Amino acid sequence: MPEAEPDDSMPGPTAAPLILTLALDAASQSWLEELRRAHFPPARNLVPAHVTLFHALPGEEVVAILAALAAECTALPPSRVRVGPPRSLGRGVALEIGAPAIARLRDRLAARWRPWLTAQDRQRWQPHATVQNKVSPEAARALLVALSAMLPPREARAEAVLLWRYRGGPWERVARIPFTAGAYPREVIL
Repeated sequence: MPEAEPDDSMPGPTAAPLILTLALDAASQSWLEELRRAHFPPARNLVPAHVTLFHALPGEEVVAILAALAAECTALPPSRVRVGPPRSLGRGVALEIGAPAIARLRDRLAARWRPWLTAQDRQRWQPHATVQNKVSPEAARALLVALSAMLPPREARAEAVLLWRYRGGPWERVARIPFTAGAYPREVIL
């Protein structure tokens, strides 16, 4: 069962939007946090390192969203994820995320939640973990070159999804919903 707190101090259509991210194994999450702390402008680094599945789900639908996530995550085992290679964001750098099982999950959720999705969340999903953003293009290019030379893709494990509430600053965690079906699958990482 997810550790849910669906009660919002601003009920109804004014409820703060929800963000859905992927939870990786603790070692991979810690490694991404270290990279982000090292390269993200400190004044702008308000949220943890993350892989966003949806940027803005309607806060007033938190109960329905939690129910859908509980059903989906119970049927999904933890899965392998490829982290890297680095890619340019123009004014930052991200690590690409290869996650076929999570992409299928996201597709199912996007179909289910289509009426709620913003234009950004209707776009093709390009999973990544941002390690630098809001810097000069020159600084971003330098980090991209450095990370590309020293950081081969690595394997991580997707263990859960995290639902957050966005209120204009640091995110507030609403729930962690683990993938609980079966054993660790053997799947090809693209």
